Amino acid sequence: MDTKSLQPIKTRYGIVGNCDALNRALDTALQVANTDMSVFITGESGVGKEVLPRVIHDNSQRRTRKYFAINCGSIPEGTIDSELFGHEKGAFTGAIGEHEGYFGAADGGTLFLDEVGELPMSTQARLLRVLETGEYIRVGSSQVRKTNVRIVAATNVNIQRAITDGKFREDLYYRLSTIPIKMPPLRERGEDVVLLFKKFAMEIASKYQMPERITLSDEAAEVLKRYKWPGNIRQLKNVTEQMSILMRDTRVVTPEILQEYDIWPSADENKALVAVSPDSNSTGKHSYQAEREMLFQMIRALHNEVSELKQQMMQFQNTKNIPSRPAARNIPSESAATVVPYVQENSHTPAQPDITYAEEYVEDPLDIPEQERRLIVKALEKHRGRRKKAAEELRISERTLYRKIKEYGLENI
Repeated sequence: MDTKSLQPIKTRYGIVGNCDALNRALDTALQVANTDMSVFITGESGVGKEVLPRVIHDNSQRRTRKYFAINCGSIPEGTIDSELFGHEKGAFTGAIGEHEGYFGAADGGTLFLDEVGELPMSTQARLLRVLETGEYIRVGSSQVRKTNVRIVAATNVNIQRAITDGKFREDLYYRLSTIPIKMPPLRERGEDVVLLFKKFAMEIASKYQMPERITLSDEAAEVLKRYKWPGNIRQLKNVTEQMSILMRDTRVVTPEILQEYDIWPSADENKALVAVSPDSNSTGKHSYQAEREMLFQMIRALHNEVSELKQQMMQFQNTKNIPSRPAARNIPSESAATVVPYVQENSHTPAQPDITYAEEYVEDPLDIPEQERRLIVKALEKHRGRRKKAAEELRISERTLYRKIKEYGLENI
């Protein structure tokens, strides 16, 4: 398979990606295009199955004739036979004239039957006859008509299960699947997810004349590649468009932003992210260095805030001529943890405790987790829920902040 020869086709039809499964599907479509064999395309909803029938038709000898794409699942069961095979005048209530039907209109061309697994059993029998003999009968008629139509079918259902459940004819399946092609789901396409994101971001920025398109951080790109994408390419496009329109404070997509749009790997998928996390060691086990550093930073910030408050109180005393509080002496051990070294009344440089002094505060009635939680709440409220700014003030990574938010149940802030 020459992947370079596929590039002009990808450019023409807007196909983005280089994964082997996608290249194999596209290469098979090109090889079978010049034949009249029936093609059966399978794949989940939203993977882009509708592109291959167009590629097949445009590269076949039928390219100058008509091409019809029909979603069989959107046509009511009572009118599906009429839509496909046509009807005679007066064949049923409302049939005020003749109707040619798709098989008659597409004579000499290509008919793409999308969601063919949704066809009722009676229609499946009619379709099988057309595939085997090229003959069909209009609804309300006894005259046999001929058609030369190439059939390309597609479905997102498990066709083998449908056959077992009696919902799809086995002989029709074998007749349709002369050439089977499977389109891979987005979760199996690796780096293609990032390429598609960039394509959609560029298109939406150009469409609405945005000064700057959104981009992905390295961590966010890993999240996109690990996410399962149940809606496949359609879901990725919708999410990219939403973020392009709604993101105002920043144009760089982070894992925290993706989480707000419900794009986040499950517990099993998230294990793969541990290897790229700055809070993990090379063995894949969690490192608590980040948490220790976070606690030190929070304690240091708490000391600074208490010292600032002390200075403000002394300034207030000077203004109001209130006698200053004498230095604390012989303080009981159970309250020693909350005492700040006394600063002279006229001092302009309050004492700044060193990090080694933090050990004296572990007996504070307000335990460290509660202090940690309050500082996180304060930072989030100060920056109106913007986690990136809050993380910068707390001097921790956004990933560590996100984990702490989940731990303390602060997602609604």
